[in-house]
Amino acid sequence: MSKSRKAIETIINSRAALRPEEGFNSNSARDDAAEGGCGVIGIACSERIAGRHLLQALDQMRNRGNGKGGGIAAVGLVAEEFGVPQEILNNDYLLVVAYLDPACREDVEQKHIFPTFEVDYTRHAPHLADYRTLKNLEIKPPEVYQYFVRVKSALVENWRNDDSKILSELSQREIEDEIVYQNTYRLNKEFYASLGETRAFVLSHGKNILVLKMVGYGEDVVRYYQLEDIHAHVWIGHHRYPTKGRVWHPGGAHPFVGLNEALVHNGDFANYASISEYLAQRNIYPLFLTDTEVSVLVFDLLYRTYGYPLEYVIEALAPTTELDFAMLPPDKKRIYQMLQVTHMHCSPDGPWFFLIAQSDREKDQPVYRLTGITDTSMLRPQVFAWQESGEDGPAIGFAASEKQAIDAALISLSQEDPRFWSRADRYWNARGGSHTDGGAFIFSVYPYGSKGGSVWEGLRPAHTIGPAPSAKVVCTDKFGRRTRSDLMRSPYISDQSLPDGRGTCPVEFPIDLSGEALFEWTKGHIPYFRYDDVLDFLSILEAEAGNETGLRRAIETLTLLIDRRYPTGHLRRSSLLSLYDQSFERLMESISKAPIGKYIFQSVHSPYKHVAEQEQVIVIDGRGYPPEGERSLALEIVRLYKNGFRNFIVYHIAGQRFIANGIGPATQGSRIDVYGSSGDYLGSGIDGLEIYVHGNAQDQLAQIMKSGKLVVYGDVGQTFGYAAKGGDVYILGNAAGRPMINAVGRPKVVINGTCLDYLAESFMAGNPHNGGGFVVLNGITLTDDGDIRNLESPYPGGNLFSLASGGAIFIRDPHHKVTDEQLNGGEFLPFETRDWKLILPHLQENARLFGVPVDRLLEVDGKQLAPEQVYRKIAPVAVRALQAEEAWVEQK
Repeated sequence: MSKSRKAIETIINSRAALRPEEGFNSNSARDDAAEGGCGVIGIACSERIAGRHLLQALDQMRNRGNGKGGGIAAVGLVAEEFGVPQEILNNDYLLVVAYLDPACREDVEQKHIFPTFEVDYTRHAPHLADYRTLKNLEIKPPEVYQYFVRVKSALVENWRNDDSKILSELSQREIEDEIVYQNTYRLNKEFYASLGETRAFVLSHGKNILVLKMVGYGEDVVRYYQLEDIHAHVWIGHHRYPTKGRVWHPGGAHPFVGLNEALVHNGDFANYASISEYLAQRNIYPLFLTDTEVSVLVFDLLYRTYGYPLEYVIEALAPTTELDFAMLPPDKKRIYQMLQVTHMHCSPDGPWFFLIAQSDREKDQPVYRLTGITDTSMLRPQVFAWQESGEDGPAIGFAASEKQAIDAALISLSQEDPRFWSRADRYWNARGGSHTDGGAFIFSVYPYGSKGGSVWEGLRPAHTIGPAPSAKVVCTDKFGRRTRSDLMRSPYISDQSLPDGRGTCPVEFPIDLSGEALFEWTKGHIPYFRYDDVLDFLSILEAEAGNETGLRRAIETLTLLIDRRYPTGHLRRSSLLSLYDQSFERLMESISKAPIGKYIFQSVHSPYKHVAEQEQVIVIDGRGYPPEGERSLALEIVRLYKNGFRNFIVYHIAGQRFIANGIGPATQGSRIDVYGSSGDYLGSGIDGLEIYVHGNAQDQLAQIMKSGKLVVYGDVGQTFGYAAKGGDVYILGNAAGRPMINAVGRPKVVINGTCLDYLAESFMAGNPHNGGGFVVLNGITLTDDGDIRNLESPYPGGNLFSLASGGAIFIRDPHHKVTDEQLNGGEFLPFETRDWKLILPHLQENARLFGVPVDRLLEVDGKQLAPEQVYRKIAPVAVRALQAEEAWVEQK
C-alpha cells in the first residue's frame, strides 16, 4: 500500500546518519570484471521442497559458474529444522551473520545485536567439518550464526515519540523493518566496509528468509551448509560473482538483500554510477559496490519505502517503450509515463535477468514469492516453466537461465515425490517490457492457515491423491493475469493413484504395423485410454523390441508420440511425455546389454573404439559427459564420426553444449537425433548433416550453419541462426529474441510460432528467387490436442527485418496486424505467385514434419483463402529500387 509523501520523506531523512565518511565514493573502487553468463535458478512450490532439488539444478549449470562466487536464498522455511517453534519463525526476524573472523562475534553482538533486539534463539549454522572435502573450494567459507530476533519495543517507541519522526500512519511492522534495515547497514559499514576491514557482514535479515553465500559454486553452498534436507517454499540459486564490481570474500557473491527480498542476476549494466547517485539522493549508499547490490536496493526502495505495487516496481526497472507503450490502455500509459519520468535513473541500462525471492504479507498473512524480470534488450537467456496437478494437488513454478536446469530439478523431485513428474506443463520465454505480459512473471505462494484458511481462497482443498499441499501457488504476469495449465486433464501421479490398478489395452495390439502406422493407431486410441492402458501399451511395445525390426518400430512410434500434437482425452500431455521418456530410456538401455541388429550402444563408461560398419546406428547415453571440454559429449560425437559412424541417437541429454559442432565439412548423409534437454550452440557450424531435436532447444542454436537440415520439435532460445550461411531449418514452436541476426547466403527457415524481437536483423541473404535465403513466420501455436490456433499477433515485437539488405520474410498475417512501425529498414511488398511457389515446398515439408497441413495455414476464420490473402512479404527497402531496375533491363 502506498504511503504519504510525508511518511516516505521521514523514513528517507532518518537514513541521513548512515551517510559514509567524507571521501567515500561508491564508484571509485569498482573494477569491471569479465562479462559473464551466470547460472541462475528459481523455484516456487506449494510444497516445501528440499534443498537437494535446487542442488541438482545448480550442479547441472556448473559450467555457468567459475568458483568465484555462489549463493542461495530460501523463503518459507520449516521451523522444526531450525529448532524453533513455528510462532518464532513466523514473527521474528531471522538475522543471519557471516563471520569471516569468528573472534569479532562478541563485538558484533554487543554493538549491533543485543542493543537492538530481543534474541529468542541463536543457532550456529551446521556445516561440513572440512571445507576442503568439496572439490575446488579454495577459500574457507564463513562461520554463520542465525539469530531469531525481535526489535526492542523501546526503540519503536523512540521512533514514534521523536518529533522529527511523526509516523503515526506507519504500522509497527513498517517501523521495525526500517530499524532492522538501518541496523544492518551500520553493522556492515563497521565490520565489512568494502575498502576496509572484512570481518563480518549480514547475509540476510528478513522474516522467514535465509541467505547463504561463499567463494565457490552455488551447489557448494548447499553441500557445505548441509541444506540438502532443509525445506522451503521458494529457492533461488546463483553461480559466478557479479560481473560489475570488485570480488571480495565472500560479500561479492549473489544473492544480495534489501530487507525481505533477495536478488540474483545474470547480466550487467553500464549505469551503475547513475543508479548509485539516484540512491544517494535518498540516503542509500552501496557498500559492496556491485550492480547486483544496487538492483535490490532499488527494489526495496520502490516496494517497501515508497509502497509501490509490484507491477509499478517492475515498470520502473524495465520500462515499457516504443510500440509496446503505444499498445497500452490509456490509464496504464499515464501511470507508466509518470513512473518512467520519476525513476528514469534507477532503471538498469544493459542486459540483465533478475530473480527475486521475497517474504511478504497480504491481508496480514504471509506470502512467499519468486519474481523473474527480464530487461527490454533481452540479451540474457531466461526460461520460465509451470507444472500443476489440478485444483487439489501441488503446483510448482520455475525461472532459470536454462531449461535443462529446470528439468534437472523436476526429475529430482519426481524421483522423490510421485505427485510431480519430469516434464513441465509449459515452458516459455518472456519479452521484456512487452504490453502482453510485461516481460515478468510472479509465482506467489499462499500458505494455508492453521484452520485451513488461506489468504488466497479461504479453504484448503479436498485432496484425494497423496498428501494435501501445504499452500496454494499461483503464477501471474506483470499485470496480474493468471497463468495456468489445462486443469481439465488429470496428471499421472503413480500406479497406486489409479483406482482400478493396472489395466489392459482395450483392443489387440497390432504388432505388424510400421512405426508411423502404429503411431496413427495409437493416436486414434489414446483419447479413450487410462494411464494404466498407456503403461500396458508401452510394456507391450518394449516387449516386442527384442529384434531390429521391433526396436526400430518402437523407436519410431515413441518418437512420433513425443514429437507430435494429438488429442489425449482426459490425460495430460506432460504426464504422457514423462511416461514416453521412461519407455524410450528403457529401450536404449536394452541396447546397452547387447547390440540389437544395427543398433549399438555407447556411454562415457564404455568407450567404443571400433570403426563403424555400414548403416550402423550408435546410441549414446549422455549421462556422465560434461557439458564442454575434452571429455564432452560433443567431442565424443566428433571422435565417433571420424571412426565412420553416420547415424547417431543421443539421449539423456542434460545441457551438454556444442552437439554436432566440429564434425567438419561435406557431412551430407549423416543424421543426429537428440532427446532430452540439449545445451547451447547445438548444430552450430554444421555443413550437410541433419539434426532432429525432439523437444525444445536452447540458445545460440545453428550459429554459422552452412548447409544441412535442422528440425526442432519445440521452441528455440536466444540468437538462433546467428550468421547462418545456409541450410533448411524448421521450428515447431517459437524463437526467443534475435533469431537469424547477420545471416547471409542461403538459409531457409520456417518458424511456426513467432519470436520475441529483432527477427532477421542485418539479414544479408541475397535474392530469395535466385538462391538466396528467407524466413517464413506462421504466427500459430499448436495446442496439446494438435489444434492450430493463431497467436494474438504473428510478430509482437519491433525491429522486424531491421537493417536488412537481402532476403525476405514471408509472414502469415491475414488480418494485417503487423504494421510499418514494427519494421526498421524493411517494407511490405506484394506477395506474388512466384513467392508462393518459393515457400510452398518448405511448407509441405513443414506439414510432413509437424502435422501442420498447408490447407490449414490457408484457412482463416473458417474459410480457405488464396496465399496472397494470407501471407505478406517483407523485403529490404532497397529491393523495390532493384526490382524496378531489373524490370527496366528486361524491357530493354
